[in-house]
Amino acid sequence: MGQTNFDPQSLDADSIIAEARERCGLENFGDESFQEPMRRMLDAYESEANLNENGRAAQRERTIGLLLNRLSLEDWLTRHPEIHDEELHVPVVVCGLPRTGTTMLHRLLASDPDTYAVLWYECRYPAPFPENDWTKDDGRIPAAKEEVRQLLEAVPELATVHPWDAEGPDEEIMLLENTFLSWMPESHANVPEFGRWVREQDRTQAYEYLKTLLRFLQWQKRAAGQEASSWVLKAPFHLGVVEVLLEAFPDTRIVQTHRDALETIPSICSLQLFLWQLASDEPDPHQVGRVWGSNWKHALRHALEMRNDRYPDRFVDIWYKDVATDPVGQVRKILEATNRTLSSEAEAEVLRWSQENRRENRPPHEYSMEKFGFNEDQLAADFREYRERFILSRTS
Repeated sequence: MGQTNFDPQSLDADSIIAEARERCGLENFGDESFQEPMRRMLDAYESEANLNENGRAAQRERTIGLLLNRLSLEDWLTRHPEIHDEELHVPVVVCGLPRTGTTMLHRLLASDPDTYAVLWYECRYPAPFPENDWTKDDGRIPAAKEEVRQLLEAVPELATVHPWDAEGPDEEIMLLENTFLSWMPESHANVPEFGRWVREQDRTQAYEYLKTLLRFLQWQKRAAGQEASSWVLKAPFHLGVVEVLLEAFPDTRIVQTHRDALETIPSICSLQLFLWQLASDEPDPHQVGRVWGSNWKHALRHALEMRNDRYPDRFVDIWYKDVATDPVGQVRKILEATNRTLSSEAEAEVLRWSQENRRENRPPHEYSMEKFGFNEDQLAADFREYRERFILSRTS
């Protein structure tokens, strides 16, 4: 029986599901709760996003990839039910607005040999490839490196915003993307109505799925000979669902990184504009500003409400400039807040990583608030509570 000729431009959900099943020869998705958000996302790509041909093909392919992840995970769980028995220890989750040093701090913490982190290639491909000895020569790594290469070839400016490393620690929001209840679709294209719908949903089940994926990755790491006592996670997205995160990981401390929103919000929008350019012709920078200024305003306000009203003792505050000037001291501060100590081996690794990955080793990132329709008074008003509590008090 020959392969079906699928339309590479089609965003039809049934066609995408059929192609995913045909590619891997698997049928069982297990939990089908992903269906409604996936179909809403695809409808939004059709009705809101104004995707070009490359964008349509890319979003079809990315959605197929997410379904392949779900099918493969279910297959592995069926064959290795012991994956469910993996015990997760997640003492630290790094949050904070993007552009506040979350990536640097995450990678500093992950440089401790006793710590697991989700690597970029694991985010994109959480299941080992069929017929590949992933414990020795993992075929996911060259595939991920090629994906990063193509991304930077398409939009070279992305290299000025983020240190792309296919084998480096990265955000588990890419794992949450497999639930279709994250902000990833809004990163790819202009789909504000879908984004509003997502924020109205209970994300509890999405975080349970994240935990299953982390157990799967921990099982793989241990099978490959990597032994560590705990995880460090990182995703600014968690700010908007603090209570869901802390219910899923009840022993976690949130490390909130701080930097003035007058600097970070335009920088965030610059990154998002680069990403929208991959899928749409001439996306509107002011629309980028409206979508992402609103997203982060509401997420940060929610986080402040949660820490004030429900979780006052679950946060550790770290300032952007302090990480740059004293990386070892900030890592030690975080470990002490979670009743751990910084070993001499870990301290040496933190120092080595910080010296080899200085910001000045990458091209400068240039942007302005005016390009995205912002002005200083508006941003100061939108982020007043946050700036008064964490920024102005340190600079006055």
